[in-house]
Amino acid sequence: MEIAFLKTPLGIAEIKGDEMGLVSISILNDKIEYSSNVAPSLNDAIQQLQEYFAGERKEFQLKLNPQGTPFQKKVWKSLLEIPYGDTTSYLKLSHFLGNKKAIRAVAAANSKNPLWIVVPCHRVIGTDGSLTGYAGGLWRKKWLLEHENPPVQTSLF
Repeated sequence: MEIAFLKTPLGIAEIKGDEMGLVSISILNDKIEYSSNVAPSLNDAIQQLQEYFAGERKEFQLKLNPQGTPFQKKVWKSLLEIPYGDTTSYLKLSHFLGNKKAIRAVAAANSKNPLWIVVPCHRVIGTDGSLTGYAGGLWRKKWLLEHENPPVQTSLF
């Protein structure tokens, strides 16, 4: 398993993967040096994340290999269907997956998403539009949503 660290506007991202695909991308709260030498298997992830933060990428084209239960993988796969700049609710996601009563299980699987940003769990919000639950902290979720859908400045004149 190869590991790389990338400095982002939200902190240092830890990226793990190999030739089989990305296993995890997480945000660290610790101060750590980011990588200058990156394993070839992680180069695409580093480049695409840099493009995302620069506002130049809206979709990722990476080989993914997250580890989880079949249900978790089903939820994570459904997150990939949420378009850049859009949001959905946990309730709508559970409907999409065919079981409106599975809202808590969907939320739990969402919280275990190992592929920060690439599998966009930050695009799932409360039914009332509130920012709820985010492993990286709600301030990061808010930042990501605003990055993907910046507020429109209206002219004063």
